[in-house]
Amino acid sequence: MFDERLTDFIQYLRFEKRYSPHTLIAYQADLEQFRDYLIEEFGNQVLKIITHFHIRGWLATMKGDKQTARTINRKISSLNSYYKYLLRHSYYDKNPVRQLHAQRLPERLPVYLKESESQYLLEEIQFDQGFKGATDRLICELLYNTGMRRNELLQLKEQDIEWSLHQVRIMGKGNKERLVPLSPVVLDSIRDYLAEKRKLEIHDDNYLLNLENGNQLYAGYIYRIVNKYLGDTTTLHKKSPHVLRHTFATHLLNNGANIQAIKDLLGHSSLAATQVYTHNNIDKLKEIHRNNHPRG
Repeated sequence: MFDERLTDFIQYLRFEKRYSPHTLIAYQADLEQFRDYLIEEFGNQVLKIITHFHIRGWLATMKGDKQTARTINRKISSLNSYYKYLLRHSYYDKNPVRQLHAQRLPERLPVYLKESESQYLLEEIQFDQGFKGATDRLICELLYNTGMRRNELLQLKEQDIEWSLHQVRIMGKGNKERLVPLSPVVLDSIRDYLAEKRKLEIHDDNYLLNLENGNQLYAGYIYRIVNKYLGDTTTLHKKSPHVLRHTFATHLLNNGANIQAIKDLLGHSSLAATQVYTHNNIDKLKEIHRNNHPRG
């Protein structure tokens, strides 16, 4: 039946693919939602004979509930990954998701800080005093200077800093490792932070960033801190950790970095995911042309 291997699949994502807890929850919720839809609409027996027609019915229901194309695509992607797992282990002999097409997404350009705003964030903003302020500042500094994701920052360990090579090892999605350069300024910030961390009565020598009580950071803390300090920096509506990742990529591109290099630094699996930043770059070129060309 459809859900007999669901627990095994989630365990596979956790221990072999090393997906984050947030991602695991999303996968499980998507698959359980599809299972519940099938049972409600067709009864238990349909779980043995699922076809693409049943999945299309689920799509229609989600559209009727006004769910976005991005949300629908994510749920279908979860279902597709599950069927790939079942096929690989010979639990099923076909993948009905392959007969469907992804929903068309509205174009959504990345939101990012101006270079003057990022400079203000890291050079002018007054962070809180003491270890907490040092932690908050290093969160913002690492997100902007490396482009890493929030969960990658959470999992960053002291041993991932390669001091002599001036770089950091980042474990990304799908357990893929990448190397990102660190400037001398950032390395000095990390060195100073570690010196302060050693003064704490209790601290974790494994993970790089700690709370004042010595515990590891958590996702909500990082979001709250970035949201707070971006609120003091920019008028952008969105003020999440991902804004700093977008800012990292956009500033690199605007200053002449190769798109393939940016892809590698971000840990994207395909160039298509990185090319969204070229739209912002084109807008910048248009502005330069308009302001500087005699007939602009």
